[in-house]
Amino acid sequence: MSKGKIVLAYSGGLDTSVILKWFIEEGYEVIAYIADVGQEEDFEAAREKAIKVGASKVYVEDLKEEFITDYIFPAIKSQAIYEGRYLLGTSVARPVIAKKQIEIAEKEGAQFVGHGATGKGNDQVRFELSYYALKPDIKVLAPWKMDSFLTRFKGRSDMLNYADQYGIPVKASRSKPYSEDDNFLHISHEAGILEDPNAPCAEDVYSRTASIADAPDTADIITITFEKGIPVAVQHDGKKVTGALKLFTYLNELGTKHGIGRLDMVENRFVGIKSRGVYETPGGEILYKAHRDLEGLTMDREVMRIRDRLSLDMAHLIYNGFWFAPEFDLLMTTMDKAQETVNGDVQVQLLKGVAYPLARTSPNALYDPQQSSMDEEGGYDQKDADGFIKINAVRLRNNTAVHGKAASAKKKAA
Repeated sequence: MSKGKIVLAYSGGLDTSVILKWFIEEGYEVIAYIADVGQEEDFEAAREKAIKVGASKVYVEDLKEEFITDYIFPAIKSQAIYEGRYLLGTSVARPVIAKKQIEIAEKEGAQFVGHGATGKGNDQVRFELSYYALKPDIKVLAPWKMDSFLTRFKGRSDMLNYADQYGIPVKASRSKPYSEDDNFLHISHEAGILEDPNAPCAEDVYSRTASIADAPDTADIITITFEKGIPVAVQHDGKKVTGALKLFTYLNELGTKHGIGRLDMVENRFVGIKSRGVYETPGGEILYKAHRDLEGLTMDREVMRIRDRLSLDMAHLIYNGFWFAPEFDLLMTTMDKAQETVNGDVQVQLLKGVAYPLARTSPNALYDPQQSSMDEEGGYDQKDADGFIKINAVRLRNNTAVHGKAASAKKKAA
């Protein structure tokens, strides 16, 4: 007798293929769900593999456009960067995947959803918080936190043996000693041989970006147009690329060519564990740099100061899996407001691993060349600065007058 119906987030790799078969052994009807978020994958082969392993049905969902417009671009316009460096490539993809998974579960009348994320990582949190936020009564089955699964599978070798036992094809699982997550925004490499933070990452690990040595010596100069903080066009070599999917694909190609977007860092996982990740985010880094540059021209100083503080909160919410939380909605509403004037063009030089803004223009520019000029007054009386400085110096003088004397007396006494 079936224990019920489960929609399993399925990648076609070792872990989820073994999990699919194991769920069937445990008495569940398994519907495999494959999300196309821009990863390099033979989706038809993955579909056939899921059916061969025993899935009752397979959904292959093209989420690329939605992923870019509703998740990648909002993260970029929020300048959401985790711990000052990570552009959130894996984190941003999880909510769009979970959202479609819940939709399929509702359509199929499935009581359960499942995933292959481990109990040590961030993805388990991102998936499950999204599931519960979208469908509070859903039941989640996560094998890496289930005693019956952990008793049978102590690690990767047990899974490989299980795959051999049931004739489950596993590509390169023995030869590639690290794990990867691939989507339109980035590809990540972690675990395995990368677990030693003092061991430099070998060049052959990088798969999306050219090495600096192999990158061209000649720059590409592009112009990116933004409307309310969202990229809407890229101009390069006399052609104009529009449409979210085409635009982001083009930037990824250019970033890959020039070795842009590499990052090797040790970060803090939400569960409290530190981990080393190697990331490649070519198109994303170009957009982050260009967008930030345009903000300098168009965004009020105090609005930017507040927004920058909130960007840190936004990054943590995305990283920790709270995309569908009420506080996320609140922050995104604020981000939308802050971006109303971020319109214009940014000219960016792409060369040897660097996206370098060269020039920018906007109908909403707050820059006044007369005020900024050192050669003319331009409506600014420099003598006014004297009172401005003295007012700001009041508390500094008072502090030194009180605490400076006390410190001096204490030093003499000693």
